Amino acid sequence: MADPERILLIRPSALGDVCRTVPALASLRARWPEARIDWLVNEAFAPVIESHPALSNAVPFPRKRFARWWRPSVASALRRWLGEIRRTKYDLVIDCQGLLRSGLIAGATRAPVRIGYANAAEFAWLGYNRKRRVDRSLHTVDRMLALLEPAGVPVLRDMRLYSSEQARRAVDRMLPGADAGERLAVLAPTSRWPAKRWPADRFARLAKTLLEKNHADRIAIVGAPGEQPQCEPLTALAECDDRVIDLVARCVVGELLAVIERSSLVVANDSAALHIAVGFDRPIVALFGPTDVARVGPYRREDAVVQRCRPGDRTGHKNERLGAELMARITLDEVVSAVERAQAPAAPITGPLG
Repeated sequence: MADPERILLIRPSALGDVCRTVPALASLRARWPEARIDWLVNEAFAPVIESHPALSNAVPFPRKRFARWWRPSVASALRRWLGEIRRTKYDLVIDCQGLLRSGLIAGATRAPVRIGYANAAEFAWLGYNRKRRVDRSLHTVDRMLALLEPAGVPVLRDMRLYSSEQARRAVDRMLPGADAGERLAVLAPTSRWPAKRWPADRFARLAKTLLEKNHADRIAIVGAPGEQPQCEPLTALAECDDRVIDLVARCVVGELLAVIERSSLVVANDSAALHIAVGFDRPIVALFGPTDVARVGPYRREDAVVQRCRPGDRTGHKNERLGAELMARITLDEVVSAVERAQAPAAPITGPLG
């Protein structure tokens, strides 16, 4: 394959998966430093990647606008949008999503090289002309990186994320009075899936314990719009303790990056906040229920996971009853111990070097 001049990476969603796709971007840039490398991403998630130095352009995918694609006016707008992407004349397209929508977009580019999973779901593979069968048991990051092999791209496992100056200024206003040495613990108690949620009252008790045991100077609670009911014990605590800051529904995606970048600790369910924290190399405690950590856990940070599965327990984040049972097994003491391990200084290197 000739060196491509224009490359399109397709990974529209979800937010955590967008964060985990960054190594593919970094690898492509290292291989082709002069190429134009664009990334098709849901417009709401574009701030996650817009400041990344390896990216040329974010191509926003207006998912809500095209949701009712069967309507003639929407279908017409979708055709025009696809036509604009086709006119860019990409040489190489890599679909890291592997679903019907992303496969159709890959095919619509008419790029001479379109790479995707041979075992992609929803017949997405119909959009590719180079298919790579990748073991579904691999971690999500490694599965996406495996797609680079047909293009001859060496893998670079660089998870780093970058916040924008605008987002950092906004966070300065949200967290006034911070000094350079402040220890900010970020608690992310929400999840789209009830099976992934550690009980909110335990998160509130954890917040109190972190302050009482001097593990943090202040605590920020984060969550998306509509997730306020999941955070009520914590937001009630924020009303009576000014060291606890309620940022639920107050941060757009770019600002969430900047809050986590500023943190000294992140405690989260299996959610986007956790994978953002990995991208900023922050100390983390990851609370997992009926989810396969080997496939979707924090990449190469398995030591930070607190999970209490027993022999015979099944996986499946859509099973609310099973999830509630597994998450309830995680005790406050276990999480506090995990926090202490996460905050412990790294052991000094001993012995001869070289």
